[in-house]
Amino acid sequence: MSTSLTACLPTGSMDAYINAAFQLPLLSAEREYELAEQYRDKQDLTAARELILAHLRFVVRVARGYSGYGLPQNDLVQEGTIGLMKAVRRFDPGMGVRLVSFAVHWIKAEIHEYILRNWRIVKIATTKAQRKLFFNLRSAKKRLGWFSQEEVEGVARDLGVKPETVLEMEARLSNQDIAFDNPAQEEDETQNVAPAAYLADTRHEPASRLETADYNQYEQKKLHQALAALDNRSQSILQRRWLQEPKATLHELAEEYGVSAERIRQIEKQAMHKLKQTLLPFCASV
Repeated sequence: MSTSLTACLPTGSMDAYINAAFQLPLLSAEREYELAEQYRDKQDLTAARELILAHLRFVVRVARGYSGYGLPQNDLVQEGTIGLMKAVRRFDPGMGVRLVSFAVHWIKAEIHEYILRNWRIVKIATTKAQRKLFFNLRSAKKRLGWFSQEEVEGVARDLGVKPETVLEMEARLSNQDIAFDNPAQEEDETQNVAPAAYLADTRHEPASRLETADYNQYEQKKLHQALAALDNRSQSILQRRWLQEPKATLHELAEEYGVSAERIRQIEKQAMHKLKQTLLPFCASV
């Protein structure tokens, strides 16, 4: 569907694409209903293509509303178009609403997801409450600037979240990404110092290397002791299932020991349980 969609639209220039999108004819309610029925009942891709083309101008309008996030406009339009395609795929003309009213949710959802993925290097919002806060809080800060405690509580009450969550998101919005090894400019005395300038790498220090080597040696010793406590068959099954390459399958071991694959699985499970019980005091003390 996306291949034929771009066939009649110019590429390489966002302005030309937008101008072409606004030149495409709008659909009457009757024509839209007819096309939606054709796609719903017959999976007619030509009908779906006409529905999408006729609503590209709406995608552009929605995408322009997110220009303040500093992301490329053509990417916002592209993500919004994906949302429009998803809406067309799910649209039922029998619902009694126009496609534009149904599609706005899908268009914004795709744009929101793109913004959250790309606005910062570290994803700024992961939970549902944080996602809702991100877009609402950003627009509120443009009007109010720094929040007072009363304003924080008002936003939290309106959005159904805790005031602490509002303050946390406000702090995230105020921070900036810093390149790990970004070189400082001599003429810019106010530039933030890159983390590479003050984060020490202790991996190759003699004390750290000795500590790591001792820990690995002690860990291997405990593992061998735990394996030695098992019977010979259990040891062999665990070693061949987990410690060698290529790993033996349940059916290969079953044929060798003359039992069923399910029995091998049970022996393996019991051996792993004994192994964990032996290593548990060691893990708790580390």
